[in-house]
Amino acid sequence: MRILLSIILLLSGLFQAEAAYKPHKREFRGAWIQCVNGQFQGMSPTDMQKTLTRQLDILQQYGTNAIIFQVRAECDALYKSDIEPWSRYLTGRQGQAPTPYWDPLQWMVEQCHKRGMEIHAWINPYRAKTKGTTELAANHIARTHRERCFEYDGLYVLNPGIPENREYICKVVSDIIKRYDVDGLHIDDYFYPYPVAGISIPDDNLYRANTNGFDNVADWRRDNVNVFIKQLSDTIHGIKPWVKFGVSPFGIYRNEKSAPGVGSKTNGLQNYDDLYADVLKWVNNGWIDYCVPQLYWQIGHKAADYGELIAWWNRNAYNRPLYIGEDIERTVKYPDLDNTMKNQQDAKFKLHGKMPAVKGTVLWYAKTAVDNIGNYGTMLQNKYWKTPALQPLMPFIDSKAPKKPRKVKVVWTSDGPVLFWTAPKAKKWDDEATKYVVYRFLDNEPLDTDNPSKIITITSSTMLPLPYNGGNKKYVYVVTALDRMSNESRIVKKKVNL
Repeated sequence: MRILLSIILLLSGLFQAEAAYKPHKREFRGAWIQCVNGQFQGMSPTDMQKTLTRQLDILQQYGTNAIIFQVRAECDALYKSDIEPWSRYLTGRQGQAPTPYWDPLQWMVEQCHKRGMEIHAWINPYRAKTKGTTELAANHIARTHRERCFEYDGLYVLNPGIPENREYICKVVSDIIKRYDVDGLHIDDYFYPYPVAGISIPDDNLYRANTNGFDNVADWRRDNVNVFIKQLSDTIHGIKPWVKFGVSPFGIYRNEKSAPGVGSKTNGLQNYDDLYADVLKWVNNGWIDYCVPQLYWQIGHKAADYGELIAWWNRNAYNRPLYIGEDIERTVKYPDLDNTMKNQQDAKFKLHGKMPAVKGTVLWYAKTAVDNIGNYGTMLQNKYWKTPALQPLMPFIDSKAPKKPRKVKVVWTSDGPVLFWTAPKAKKWDDEATKYVVYRFLDNEPLDTDNPSKIITITSSTMLPLPYNGGNKKYVYVVTALDRMSNESRIVKKKVNL
């Protein structure tokens, strides 16, 4: 009897814990879709589109509202470019166009926006050749300007110390931003190459020829990357101010033993010291719009404890929206330290909830979420991302809300009632409504638009078919407008019997 009572109490406690979780109204819910692992290589355009469609449909079902899509892995392109060659990760051979022809980035922009998702174009800025690439196209930068690259452990890397390389990368990004309606431009964790024992970066001669006033090569390298990040930020926002510039750095900034009072209580590779990436400088100076540290370890990891690191980033990187890069495979592989009968997903999301600077999550990687390993995707759909979510605010880009929707009315059609509205008037990009939020309340309920469970949809459409069940129940529908930065207008309400 006591055992039975204990089981009942345990299940009750678990149920209460499940019920206590409240999804956020604003949250970045992203997923990385990479090409560099070769998941699309050798696929026909039709098969790749089927694969991506399945991934997007399931991710949408889970509650994802942003896709980070890799379009440039090694100074190549998964889009039509007059600057760089088609990627071998798309067609199997660098420089070879897809047959039949299609543009994966343009297709993804259309597909993501149709589903109400943001799309962020993900590039690797400096890597010019991966280890597995054996053939470079004639117009590849490592062939046309070999002197601007250095070789490191089988990689070719655009030398960050050469100003022409910064100009070149910004030219590539300008081309993407101008021609594609992307919501963000995203770079990952490869700056100077990850160090390999016994191999030095071959840039001593370049440093000695132009030290830029720095007494050591490490500070000089960091400055090269700093200058690039600022230049890239200015390039993006100079073309389209609303395109969000995000960086996904390695999960450790500095270890405390390297930087007492600054670093985290960890013992691993460091952005600042080993990759020459001063991420906090970029955050604190406002050069980037969001930061996604890759916290791919488990809670309790001896050298890089997830709990230690999420708390460190929360304390130190709050000047810009902070999203957490989550490794799904590792999360479901390791048991919860307090309940070994379940994995660490719940414990990690609880940590998210305790960190005020954390405004979202990015899943590494999309396919593992879609495959629902460890029931991770089901938990997103049924608990953590159960209700729709608006994007986090970025008042440093734009804080002014658009005007409210106009001419909100219910029209009775042959297919039933339809809620219609008209876009508000706008003069500039930051006034324009690009999406709308529709809430539904019972007639006697308070109109609490802070409650995400009342959101019916977030849509770019200006109409919504309504469910009709005899007209015996009265509802209040509320419509608001969102601009490109997800600032929300005042409400317009409409009562209807359904």
